[in-house]
Amino acid sequence: MSFESVYPIYRTARDSFQKSAQSLTEEDFTLKLSSNTSSIGFMVRHNAEVEYMFAEWFFNKSKPEDVTFITNGPEKDGDSFGTLEENLAFSQAADQFLTEAMRELPVEAWDEPVKSPMGLSTPRQAVGRVLYHCGLHAGQISLIRKVAKASL
Repeated sequence: MSFESVYPIYRTARDSFQKSAQSLTEEDFTLKLSSNTSSIGFMVRHNAEVEYMFAEWFFNKSKPEDVTFITNGPEKDGDSFGTLEENLAFSQAADQFLTEAMRELPVEAWDEPVKSPMGLSTPRQAVGRVLYHCGLHAGQISLIRKVAKASL
């Protein structure tokens, strides 16, 4: 089993996230449930940053030098992440980067455990983890849109 076996599953989940993100408005981008929770903008940016991290940690592909992680550490206000358009492009680029990293991984490496800041995991398991992460944020974004808009 290799890239060809996991890619259709990855693509289905990741395309759903991107489609949902592309339906956001600039106003949605700064929505949050309270002053001490993450904004939708934070989650879109953070999800993309995690995809770059997974490409490095599990698929041996160093992130581009111009990519900066800004969602680590104390959470910031949604406005500090740039515009919705910039972050949608960043999200799409992260998806393409991780996809290419997966495509380039040799078949024999897919089930070899890799030591990472998250602990030991195979690249195949990492795909499951990154999709789970993506799905969590997709659900949070949907909930924030629903609840925050209703309280405006």
